[in-house]
Amino acid sequence: MGVAAAIGVVSPFPFYILLWTYPQKWVDLCGKGRDPSKVMALVSHFLKLIQFISLFYVSTFSWPPPLYFWPLIAFGQFLNFRVYQLLGESGTYYGVRFGKNVPWVTEFPFGFIQDPQYIGSILSLFACLSWVPFQYILLWTLGYVFMIWIESKEDPATRAKPLS
Repeated sequence: MGVAAAIGVVSPFPFYILLWTYPQKWVDLCGKGRDPSKVMALVSHFLKLIQFISLFYVSTFSWPPPLYFWPLIAFGQFLNFRVYQLLGESGTYYGVRFGKNVPWVTEFPFGFIQDPQYIGSILSLFACLSWVPFQYILLWTLGYVFMIWIESKEDPATRAKPLS
């Protein structure tokens, strides 16, 4: 396993863990007038780019992809887009942890699939198995599984207080 590619694949997870665990520090760091969810989204997009570049480095592409690719990527991305559509940026990027009032959503996929955005991302990763070596898909998936576990242990008392 290429060490650089592995580091690139796991690079966002320490950031997510720190923000989930210490949301007030992030809100304070962002300061007044800057939306902590928006700043998190910007940093997350940069880290996602590092992940994709890391996978590209170890991938071998061929066309057409195997038949399992299409349903996995289609449903996985549908879940991701649907979650973002329902929750918006603040709901997707830890708005509740940053002291925002994010409405509870029960529309599909919520209430039907636990952790639908992570499940969608994992399905999308597994769609790429014909191109990306398994160990990188597994490593990224384990990062998501760990985040599911971390986020399931939320203590509402540790949520940030918005800066006024």
